[in-house]
Amino acid sequence: MRYLLLLDLVFFTNFVLALEPYSPYVDRTYPVNVYWGDTHLHSSMSVDSNLLGNKRLMPAEAYKFARGEVVIANNGMKAKLRRPLDFLLIADHAENLGLMVELEASSPQVIETAAGENLVSKLNLFKSISDPDEKLAASLDFQNLAEGKENRSNVLQRSIWHRVTATADLYNDPGIFTALIGYEWTSIGSQGGFDNLHRVVVFKDDASVVSQVLPFSRLDSDDTEELWSYLESYENKTGGEVFAIPHNGNLSNGEMFSEETFSGRGLTTAYAKARNRWEPLYEVVQTKGSSESHPVLSPTDEFSNYEIWNSWLGNNLGREWDEAEINKKKHEYARPALKLGIEYASQLGVNPFKFGLIGSTDSHTSLATADDNNYWGKLTNTEPSPKRVIEPVFMAVPGWDIAAAGYAGVWAEENTRESLFAAMKRKETYASTGPRMTVRFFGGWDYQPNDAFKPDFAHLGYRKGVPMGGDLAYAPAGKAPNFLIRAVKDPDGANLDRVQVIKGWLDTKGGLHEKIYNVALSDNRKTKRSGKAKPVGSTVNIKQASYTNTIGAAELSVVWNDPDFKADEYAFYYVRVLEIPTPRWTAYDAKYFQIKDIPAEVPMVTQERAYTSPIWYSPSIQTGTSK
Repeated sequence: MRYLLLLDLVFFTNFVLALEPYSPYVDRTYPVNVYWGDTHLHSSMSVDSNLLGNKRLMPAEAYKFARGEVVIANNGMKAKLRRPLDFLLIADHAENLGLMVELEASSPQVIETAAGENLVSKLNLFKSISDPDEKLAASLDFQNLAEGKENRSNVLQRSIWHRVTATADLYNDPGIFTALIGYEWTSIGSQGGFDNLHRVVVFKDDASVVSQVLPFSRLDSDDTEELWSYLESYENKTGGEVFAIPHNGNLSNGEMFSEETFSGRGLTTAYAKARNRWEPLYEVVQTKGSSESHPVLSPTDEFSNYEIWNSWLGNNLGREWDEAEINKKKHEYARPALKLGIEYASQLGVNPFKFGLIGSTDSHTSLATADDNNYWGKLTNTEPSPKRVIEPVFMAVPGWDIAAAGYAGVWAEENTRESLFAAMKRKETYASTGPRMTVRFFGGWDYQPNDAFKPDFAHLGYRKGVPMGGDLAYAPAGKAPNFLIRAVKDPDGANLDRVQVIKGWLDTKGGLHEKIYNVALSDNRKTKRSGKAKPVGSTVNIKQASYTNTIGAAELSVVWNDPDFKADEYAFYYVRVLEIPTPRWTAYDAKYFQIKDIPAEVPMVTQERAYTSPIWYSPSIQTGTSK
């Protein structure tokens, strides 16, 4: 009898274990939190940052500020974030990293050399210049000198790099705050001019692993493929992991997404595989503006002129563009690059430009803030002052042309180096121009209209499809993909205006196209026959630098089906979420400093936004074959 009871007990136990868990969260393996941070910040360890006034705010102060502590900015004012960040990567320039700190401290390793004596002499001359325009010009000359090979010392660099990585470990607090280790590689392109091909190098590992190598800098090579070789050698040597994030391409002079390699060869399958592996993300927004698209590239997109630099490198709007200029622009911005990527995917079988999207600040003040009402400038000479709106920052760029942006949103399982790194590699990320709105984006074939409003939204998203950064596979015959989207306002920010899906595709004749779909609108607005929608309106009071959330929506959710899908066409989709209009940092400055004579061309209102990483569709994936 006891034996039978034991059998019954075993049978019952196995029966219970075979059932779906009573607690629905037992088997949950997908991320439920979005973490906010900056992967591109400079401290006084960067030559240019230090030279232009950031003398005191070392990496330690940058970490403290990002964690929510009060710090004293270089202009003597107190600075604090409205909310702490979850993670930070201090990406100081690799070229003679920390040299200016050692020079200012009269380190014998620097000043007791012939090159060091020359630096001291040139630095004293630079400090004697009082005219602001002359000083800006002289700063570039001195920067080129300070970052030159003649001042490179591997012994000094190793000492500084150990200090930098150890400081990151000191402030890294798993589960609370993540201090990623990295730096910036500042290639100036194959033309030898000011073609910004910079990358932020991101390590997953701690100081004990990362400090086994020295940063690879422009002094080693300007060739991106040489950088990738360095990344590969790092992983082979240490067993660690690393990748690189290309900067905003709007200042790359057509080189960021070039159809030629650095050495002038055409793109190959091997190149595409390497770029795909080592560069999973792209910095689509930062203080130098937006690199999503440009009005000359997307003339039917009414929101494509967001924070486009008007004052430099021919970006100014209101003029005629010739074919060569337009072609160059196509190789600088994210959307045309994504289109070019699917064209290469059809030809090579691999997409070289298959990147996710993030934002970061590129601030050189050690202060990682992207809020318009808490804007501390790109450089220390543009920290809050009555003159910074109209005075030039550098290279004749007026202060008002700089944007208060951006941040990276990362969907990860936990706030640790390992989890954030993995999420960024799989491209489950999105870019924000500053606000911390929550955006989820899934693609699949079987989402139902009411899935957008269910409480287990994310569970359905992962169970029925793929998240942002993923690939749509194995299309059922006769079905079009549909997308599960939810956007929630920043709890301390503005309401939402709309949610848009931006699609790019390659037709069977080789033509590349794009289209913007307004898929969710606030305030019961409807999409017009043209596909556009009535503006949400504005509550902005420029004089008071204020607005109200009496228009717009706190949340917008939708399941959207692609009405133009063709199963034999390569395509990508990403989401753009727009807030209602709010005051720009220039309006906050005008109120705070009581500025009366701001020029008419200075924008005083902005419409903040977020861009998700794309979801890709490939006919070759549909059939399970590879071209």
